Amino acid sequence: MQITRLAETDERLAWLGAAPDGRPLGTAFLWLPGSEIQLHVHPAERRTGVATGLLHDIAEVATARGLRTLQTEQIAYGSEGDHFCEALGFRRVLGLTYTRLNLTDVVAPLVDEVPGYRLVHWEGTVTDDLVETFVRARSAMDDMPMGEAINVTWPWDVARLHAVAEVVANRDETLCTTAALTTDGEMAGFTELVVPASGGGDAQHYGTGVLPAHRGHGLARWMKAAQMTRVRTRFPALTGLLADAADDNTAMRHINEALGYHPTHRTTIYQRDLT
Repeated sequence: MQITRLAETDERLAWLGAAPDGRPLGTAFLWLPGSEIQLHVHPAERRTGVATGLLHDIAEVATARGLRTLQTEQIAYGSEGDHFCEALGFRRVLGLTYTRLNLTDVVAPLVDEVPGYRLVHWEGTVTDDLVETFVRARSAMDDMPMGEAINVTWPWDVARLHAVAEVVANRDETLCTTAALTTDGEMAGFTELVVPASGGGDAQHYGTGVLPAHRGHGLARWMKAAQMTRVRTRFPALTGLLADAADDNTAMRHINEALGYHPTHRTTIYQRDLT
């Protein structure tokens, strides 16, 4: 197999594995700075050493760049990728449980308001009057439980907020945000949900976070319940809401369970030390 380094950027390195006749066999990616790797091998070429060869090149380059570990993307339990990682000495560092709320069966929960706070809602790009406090509130997810996995946090600014909203809008999907504000207008927490372009089917939670100084009051449950009620009215064709949480994030898992979410499947993240 011939392995070729493809064009790289500041955030991604790429490799192509090809047969002697030039036929592509697989690709590999290394994302920086978090050292996440992605390996894709054509089904007909699996178990022939393609992934192992690509991984060897990734490890050499990562070591030369001073990285200490490689970390996989989320891999389904029991999948070929799961067995591959175990066979090559990767270790599990984070388990995630995916859940779904069936909107056709669940009655909207009645959750009491939290004294001292009020909720606001918007779709798409955050409004100008809230953009600065929203930037500050984004750090609420920086310390979410991640097991032993490397959690690389990226600084937020107004441009990044707008860029995320623009990506969703370009897919003709709707980014719905519910946030909790203090009496002085500072954002204490937020939750985001993306509705498909069709307005039906299942919507996907993007994240829920509450700043440390405001935790323990029930804000996350209040925001998620209010958002659930709002999107059911706004998008009557929706049939479900999808969410995922790290196994170590017991607080969020309990909130989702109390709201009626049920497990659908599990994934894991592996890590391999570079020595």
